[in-house]
Amino acid sequence: MSAALNPATARGILGSGLGVALFSSAVFGLSGSFAKALLESGWSPGAAVTARLSGAALILAIPAILALRGRWHQLRDNWVTIGLFGLIGVAACQLFYFNAVERLSVGVALLLEYLAPVLIVLWLWAASRKRPRVPTIAGTLLSLAGLVLVLDLTGAVKIDVVGVLWGLAAAVCLAIYFFITAKKNDSLPPIVLASAGLMVGAAVMWLSAATGLLPMAFTTADTRLGAWIAPWWVALAGLVILATVLAYVSGVMAARALGSKVASFVSLTEVLFAVIWAWLLLGELPGAIQLIGGLLIVGGVVLVRLDELRTAAAAPEAVPAGTVEQLDHSNDVEPVP
Repeated sequence: MSAALNPATARGILGSGLGVALFSSAVFGLSGSFAKALLESGWSPGAAVTARLSGAALILAIPAILALRGRWHQLRDNWVTIGLFGLIGVAACQLFYFNAVERLSVGVALLLEYLAPVLIVLWLWAASRKRPRVPTIAGTLLSLAGLVLVLDLTGAVKIDVVGVLWGLAAAVCLAIYFFITAKKNDSLPPIVLASAGLMVGAAVMWLSAATGLLPMAFTTADTRLGAWIAPWWVALAGLVILATVLAYVSGVMAARALGSKVASFVSLTEVLFAVIWAWLLLGELPGAIQLIGGLLIVGGVVLVRLDELRTAAAAPEAVPAGTVEQLDHSNDVEPVP
């Protein structure tokens, strides 16, 4: 029986972090609907992002402190990882994306940001000077083709060079985020990394607002979620608790289980989930072409994951002792996102 049909292989895929990664993408996808509700009620993008990060950081602070159990040295020992996660993976990624949105359509800006998986594949290829395996290349092309269909880029698109550079900068930040979260670190629990990183990100956002770089506008006006009129705090609570707290914690856990490249490919399904949530919460019905694109994305993710599992299974016999752990997070390539 082929690996794709083997029940043991299927259980291995779901049990090795793919299910957690899909959950992370699903709750991350809620951010667009909740944020749109706040923006339409009068909030500025900077205010929504800052409130999102600040609220999530405060909520995660308590469980993070409990997870540390007084071992504060873990924060000191991992300050570089925490700083990079908060500055690049949280704050800079969102700031660069919003700068891109100012000059480009949302679809083009998002497509540029989600070039991160391709950047990871190319980086690992260049670093090892070994080309990726054919299934990984095929999965890359399949996922990106699906992403284009899900975004449904139609009509004339105005391309701004500066906006494109901001979008590519966001893609680089997203790729770095996956590398940071995928790094094995038994001394720093995922919830501590997520909490500390969000605190750093929130501090950067407040600093940007204080210097005038980021406009801030808050309002207590009611928000509209589909046919329902809800207080502003309902949309904000959803943005903070679901789309940030649960999303980041599960995202870190998934990246550590799957590795940077596969986790980045699974994250592409966030676009599909965002479309579904927009349909349920905002009444925006996805088209057939978007559903087809979603199937292509999932197909590409499964293809890359199966290729990694085959390589990992062969690693003990194919490579010298001591290299299996390294392959666990970069074995999508033939002895090389």
